[in-house]
Amino acid sequence: MAPNKKNPLGLNALQLKTLTLLQEIARVENSPVEEEEGAFLVTRLPHAHGDHFHLGHYVVAGRDATGLQNQAVWVALGRKGLVRQDEKGAVITPAGMGYDTGLREAILHGSDH
Repeated sequence: MAPNKKNPLGLNALQLKTLTLLQEIARVENSPVEEEEGAFLVTRLPHAHGDHFHLGHYVVAGRDATGLQNQAVWVALGRKGLVRQDEKGAVITPAGMGYDTGLREAILHGSDH
């Protein structure tokens, strides 16, 4: 079977949402990994208050972030070379940062506060 051009690694919906959030967390934290151009370190995950959380100037529904606490999602993203664990946190690899999930506008909602 030929890979899907929009989702060449065949990530499921939860994996796509999680990767989208990790990409944005990496952008907000802006901690590049010196030894690996294009990779970013994520040192903390957001915590929901009520049914949402804030990520930079975006608001994210808690239901879109369940994968952040799901070990199977992390394992799958790691197996596909998109993230890896580091003693300081999670590293979003260049492949992970560059992967177009197609969900950014769908789950990252603008905020006026």
